[in-house]
Amino acid sequence: MDFELAEDHRMLRDLVQRFVREELMPLEGAVLARDAAGEGAHLSKEERQRLDALSKELGLWGLDAPEDVGGMGLSHVALVAVNEALGSTVATYTLPPDSPNLRMLMTTVNERQREAYLAPYARGETVSAIGISEPGAGADPGGMQTRAVRDGDDWVINGRKIWITRAAEADFTILMALTDKEKGKSGGMSAFLVDRDTPGFNVLRRIPMLGGEFTYEVALEDCRVPGWKLLGEEGKGFGPMQVRLGTRRMEMAAWCIGGAQRALDMMREYAPQRKTFGHKLSERQSVQWWVADGAAKIHAARLMAYDCAWKIDHGMDVRTEISMIKYFATEMAQEIIDNAMQCFGAMGMTKEMPLHLFAGRIRNMRIYDGPSEVHRMVVARNLMDTRP
Repeated sequence: MDFELAEDHRMLRDLVQRFVREELMPLEGAVLARDAAGEGAHLSKEERQRLDALSKELGLWGLDAPEDVGGMGLSHVALVAVNEALGSTVATYTLPPDSPNLRMLMTTVNERQREAYLAPYARGETVSAIGISEPGAGADPGGMQTRAVRDGDDWVINGRKIWITRAAEADFTILMALTDKEKGKSGGMSAFLVDRDTPGFNVLRRIPMLGGEFTYEVALEDCRVPGWKLLGEEGKGFGPMQVRLGTRRMEMAAWCIGGAQRALDMMREYAPQRKTFGHKLSERQSVQWWVADGAAKIHAARLMAYDCAWKIDHGMDVRTEISMIKYFATEMAQEIIDNAMQCFGAMGMTKEMPLHLFAGRIRNMRIYDGPSEVHRMVVARNLMDTRP
C-alpha cells in the first residue's frame, strides 16, 4: 500500500496549510474577542469577503465540484489534508462550496436543477443549508413528521425543522420531507429545493450552541414548492441524504484531527516552559502520557480518514468505516483538547485561548450528524446481526 499523497495533492495540502497559517490564524484574536463579548465566534463580513477573494485567487474554490461546472473534481483523499488544515484554527472558514450539500446535489440534480442550483453553487455564488432534524426526530430519521403533499404541479410542505446551520443566510435549503408516510424512510422520503424567500418557509429563531456557533429552527407552513424542485426521485431521498451525511462525517473527522493536532502542539510547546514544584510539566509522567497517547491516537485517526477516503474514491461500501471514524475522531479530539486544557491550568479555562472553542465545537460534533452511540450501534449491526 502507498501511504504517500500524490504530488499535486501534497502541493494543495501545503497551499491550504499556508493559507490557514498566514490568513486564518491571525484572525483568531478577533474571533475570540467576539465570542467573549457574546457575539458568537465568527468572522466578520469584511474578513470573510477578503478571505473569499484571496482563496478564489489562490484557486481554492470548487475543489471537489465537477469540472464541467468550473470545479476541480478532486477526490475525497485530496480533501482530507485540506479539511485537517481548516480544522486547526478557530477562525472557521469554508472554502466555497460546502462539500456535503454539493455531493448530494451532484448525485441527484436533473439538467434544469443543474443550471439553476448546482452550477452557481459550485462556483461559490450561492450558500445552501439542509433541513433534516426535527424536534422529535434527530438521529432517527424514521421519526420524521414533515410532510410534502402534491397539489397540482406543486408540492405543499408542512412541518418543523431544527438544528439547521445557515438557515437564515442560505439562498436555498435542501429540505427532507415524507411524501409517503406509510413507507417512511424506506421509499417515502423525498428531498426538495426550497428558496429562502419561499412563502411559508419561516425561520423562527436562532439557537446559540457551544463553541460560539448557531443553528436555527424553521417552520414550514403551507410552503408551496414547484414540482421541478423535487430533488432526485420521489421517495428516494434517503440514499442521497446518506451521501451528504457521509461527506460531512469525513470532514468532521479531518477537522477533529486538525484541532487535536493543534492542541497537542500547544501542549508540546508549553509543557517544557512551565514549572510546578520545581519540575517542568514535560517531566511529569501524566503530561508525557497525554502527549504520547495523543500522538498515537491522532496518527490512528489520520490513517482511518485516508483509508475511508480512498475506499469512497474507489466506490467501496464504507458505512462501517464512516461510523467508526465519526465516533473515534470526535472522541479522540475531545480527549486531547481536554488534556491540553488541563495542562494549561487556569489559563486553559480562559476565553483568551482557542482551546475552549475547539472543545465546544468538537462537543457539538459528537452529537450532530449522528451521536456516538448511534454510530456504535451501526458498526455493531454491520459486524454482527443485531437487528430485531
